[in-house]
Amino acid sequence: MICPIDKKQLKKALLAETEVDYCPKCLGLWFEEDELRQAKDVKDRNLRWLDIDLWKDEEKFKISPGRKLCPSCRLPLYEAKYGSSNIRVDVCNLCKGIWLDRGEFKKIISYLKKEADQEILDHYLKNLINEFGEILQGPEVFQEELEDFLIVLKTLNYKLAVQYPAIARIIAGLPK
Repeated sequence: MICPIDKKQLKKALLAETEVDYCPKCLGLWFEEDELRQAKDVKDRNLRWLDIDLWKDEEKFKISPGRKLCPSCRLPLYEAKYGSSNIRVDVCNLCKGIWLDRGEFKKIISYLKKEADQEILDHYLKNLINEFGEILQGPEVFQEELEDFLIVLKTLNYKLAVQYPAIARIIAGLPK
């Protein structure tokens, strides 16, 4: 595979236990379909439940033609906003691969941490119901979906303890 920026041969590396391709010159990263989610899940286990599916919501999926070519298909990549962030990633609509320029993976993890903090408090019940539904229907295997559900529960417990210590003390004092 060829780097869409430098036209150099990509090399293999492990990033958060996920084999990805990278450019030794510009340090851009190529994630084949679902590899970005896998790397994110390993990088921060508390973010497992929060996935940004770039192809799921057509109304939010705003793309523009890019100038880079897909390292795999050699077709033009499209620039897309990553969720509601200001991060622009390059995606291939054929193979569903994602190209990240240098430093964008770190920015995505930071963005997701902030998003998770806000999402867990603002839409806790909705997220809990969604994660419970995914236990039954997927898209991941049962064990992974169950872990996602438990992470949402654990995260809420931590958030309550920090933001509402009085409520946390009352809950801790309840008979077991």
